[in-house]
This record gives sequence, C-alpha cells and structure tokens, in this order.
Amino acid sequence: MAAAAPSPDPLDVAAEATRGLRGLSTELTARLPRLLEAMRSLGTGPDAHTVLDRIVRTAAELVGARRAAIGVHHTAGDAAAGQGLADVVTYGVTEADRERCAELLADARRTGKPSTSGPSGPSQPSGSPQPSGSYLSVPLRVGEESFGILCLADKRGGGPFTDSDRHLVEVLATEAGIAIGHTRVQGATRQRERWIEGSVAVTQAVLSGGAGDGPAVVAEKARELAGAAVGIVLLPEDGGDGLKAVAVAADERSGLLGAVLPARAPAVPRLLAGQPVLIEDPAADPLLGTGVPGRYGPSMMVPLSSGDRVLGVLATARERDADPFTATERTLAAQFAAQAAVALVLAEAQRDRERLAVLEERDRIARDLHDLVVQRLFATGMLLESAERQSDAPEVRERIERAVEELGATIQEVRTAIFALQQTPPETPPGLRGRVLREVRAAAVPLGFQPSLTFLGPVDDLVVSVTGAHLVAALRESLSNAFRHARAERIEVVVDASARLADGRPAVRLTVADDGVGVPADGRRSGLTNLARRAEALGGSSTFGPGLGEDGRGTTVAWEAPLPSEDA
Repeated sequence: MAAAAPSPDPLDVAAEATRGLRGLSTELTARLPRLLEAMRSLGTGPDAHTVLDRIVRTAAELVGARRAAIGVHHTAGDAAAGQGLADVVTYGVTEADRERCAELLADARRTGKPSTSGPSGPSQPSGSPQPSGSYLSVPLRVGEESFGILCLADKRGGGPFTDSDRHLVEVLATEAGIAIGHTRVQGATRQRERWIEGSVAVTQAVLSGGAGDGPAVVAEKARELAGAAVGIVLLPEDGGDGLKAVAVAADERSGLLGAVLPARAPAVPRLLAGQPVLIEDPAADPLLGTGVPGRYGPSMMVPLSSGDRVLGVLATARERDADPFTATERTLAAQFAAQAAVALVLAEAQRDRERLAVLEERDRIARDLHDLVVQRLFATGMLLESAERQSDAPEVRERIERAVEELGATIQEVRTAIFALQQTPPETPPGLRGRVLREVRAAAVPLGFQPSLTFLGPVDDLVVSVTGAHLVAALRESLSNAFRHARAERIEVVVDASARLADGRPAVRLTVADDGVGVPADGRRSGLTNLARRAEALGGSSTFGPGLGEDGRGTTVAWEAPLPSEDA
C-alpha cells in the first residue's frame, strides 16, 4: 500500500492564504473574522462523513448559499476508481435534487478548477450542465490528492457569487483539506488497530483451542473486522482439486457449509497460487463459475498463506448493493489472512506435538505392561502350577487351578490393552466445553484479564448442537457488551446444564456477571435484545439484573434455553 502523502504544515497554509488575500477588497477584509471562525469550527470529527457534513454546512453559511454539496472521489486503488463519485454530502438539497446534484458534481470534477456562474455570466466551459441561479464550485484537496469537489448554489438575495465569495471558499477548502486529511489518518489508524487486535485475538484463540476449530475462529473474526455479511474458510478438497467451505460465519449458513468451489472455476488456480481475488457480483462473475449463491454482493478472497504454502482461502462478502472493499481493506485482510495462516500452522504443529507426546506415553505404558506386568503374571502362574503339582489336598489343587485360569484371562486382557495402546487414537471433535473455553480465552485479549469460567453438569452430553451454537453466540454477545460498554474489571461465566426452567423443564443456563457500570436507564439495548431474541427462538428467555460490584454494581445476564427431549 502506497504511503499517504504528508499533510501540509498549517503554518505554511496560513501564510500562503495570507499572501493570497493581500490587496483584496475591503468587503473581503471585513469578512475575514467570519472566515476564521468558520475555519475554527471545522476541526475534526469521529469519521470523514461527519467532517464533510460540517464542511458543506459551514461553506454554505459563510457565503450565504441556500444549497451546497460535496462530491467525494473514489481513492486511487479502489475497484470503482474512475466510475463516478464515491459519496455525495449535501446541505439544503431535497431528495428530488440529489440525482441532478450528482451530475453537476461529476461535471465540476472534470474541470478540477474553481468556477462560478450566475446573472453576471458563466465562467464554466460551454456545454456544462448549468444549475438555475448562481453557482460556485471549488476543488477539495488533501495534500496533492484531489479528494472531491465543493459546490454551492442559489446565493441568498438572488445575486451571483462574487470573487470575494470564491476567495473565501478557496481558503475554507484548503482548511477543509487539512481537516479531512487528519480525519482520514485517524480513521486509517483506528482501522489498522482493529485488524491488528483481531489478528492477536485469533492467534491466541487458535493456539489455546487447537487447530480443530481454528477455521471457525478465523471466519468469524474476519467477518466482524471486514463488516461483512459472511466469512468463509475454504480448504483444499479431500480427493479433489477444488476448495471446500469448512467453516462459515453468517446469520444464515444454508447452502454454504460444505459447498465446493470446483477446480474448473478460474478463481481457484489464482487463489492456490497465492493471488487474491476481488469480485463485485459473485452470482455473475465468471471467476467463480456457476452455482454461487446470489444473495451476496462485493466479495474478497485472500489466500491463507504461510511462506510458500497455501493452506486455504479466506473469503468475505457484503450484502448486495453494499460498498465494495477498499484498497486499504484488501491489504489489511491479506495481512490478517497471513497471520491467521501462521496461527493455524502453529496450532497444527502444537497439536502434532501433543499427539506425539500422548503416543510416546502410550507406547511407554504398553512396553511396561508387556515387559513387567505380563512377565510377572506369567511367572506367578508358573509358580502356582508348580504348587498345584506338589499339593496332595484336592481342595487346594482346585483353588490353585482356578487362580491359574484367572491369571491366564488377566494376561489376555492386559495384552488386549497393550494392543489398544499401540493404536493411533481417533480424532475427537471439540465439544461445547471447548468452544465456550475458546470464547472466554479470546475475550481476555481486549478485556485485559481472564474471566472466570465454571461448568455445572454434563454440558457436552446434554446440550445439542443448535442450542450450543446459540449459547456460544449469546456468550460472545455478552462478553462483547462487557468489553465495549461495561468497563468491567471482573467477569464470571457459568454454564449450567443441570438448570430448570420456571415450568420445571430441564434447561441449560448461561450466566455472565460483571462489576462494570451497569445498563444505563436510557442507553441502547440492542445487544440485550439480540440475547432475548436468541433465547425466545429456542423457547427460553434472557434477563438481566444486578452485577458483582459493591451494592450490585454491574450487570448479570442470565440466558437459558430448554434441553430438547432427546437430550434430556
């Protein structure tokens, strides 16, 4: 990714603006205090759109324009670069005028220079679409980059925009470029920090939970970071040359999990060669071939590469008609995928070491049983047989004979156990306990501490996959709320598979308690609403109450769902 152009020094900008204002009219000089106040009001905002809204409003008020708009260009490297405007921010413009406004902004972009029109005559190129009344356009620049175009129309009082108006707006546009540059830098920094934190969380979660469930962790985190509707991890198909979806993170996974991207699809060779693929419309793009679900829009596929080895592919897709992925997002996603691939390789190596240690221990036990236990049992049997031959009492001989037979059966059972120890144990898929433990460990990264975790009852035996998936999602939502809103210092998580609903039915209950600030009386409760909706879909409920802090400070979320009869 090319380095962003450095922002101009504000002192240099001010000096240049001052030189440009020397010798101007008394009218302009008298309006300078208002200009300075307008420049001061620009400042910066939490995001670029907020700053643009402030700029367009300030410019309109400065020169007395009834309507104003800013057309934002696509940045260099974006897939839509050169295809119209990326965004339009307006002031005093009705919805009916937005399409016409976009046309005027696009035309003003082609000139790239300040222009005015009005009763005194147009100063635009002939053939340009003219708005009714007075009109003024000024380009916006961030450093040397053309960021957008600022257009003002319909000066109050009906007169044309003057040269003084144009000079004022040009100075304001320079200051606006600095404000936009600062906001973009801050936004890019925050975005980069989120992806880095996501990479750290994925690495810790994968290494703590093993490689078995690693693809699911990667898919879920990639979906969250990319602001996508779905995240998918595809691995090379067993016995084939295609790519199979082994993990899907989406609200609706129907038709995706287990789907195969065939080797004949043009995108597959590129992905397996380590090249990313960007797709605007998955349903129509020839790179994916046919049979791709058409419910998604802009998509991004990046290889999960570690060194020269391509483990698989990470794919994310947004809703139809959503904004395409930017060049920055593609770069961050590629870096995230590379880190995730390293984590998966390390988890695989860690799992192999653990399995090797287990196999070595099993082999040692088998050798000890064979060399020590079986030999001693065999020797004991021979001694008893010798004693049997020397005994004259029939009862003693009979008892010794039964003992020898028992020893023989025991030796056979030990040999069977030795054979079993020498075989490779089957793979055990991670259960609900492992998934809950992974979520709690992953939450420790943003929280800065490890929440406590308690299991009650046979969780893995009683909770079926559907209920378990909703429970894990409810746990993730609760921990996310505690991190983003509660500012908690202590969190306790309990998963109780021996709980009962109010009507006596067996249930599983998830309790997440913290000592944070609690739920504000007038705050947003979208997270709590999501928890309740998940529980109600299963026939359960979700409530909240006092937390762990002094005098009940904090929040306790109790989420419960009935256990299906076949699992009770």
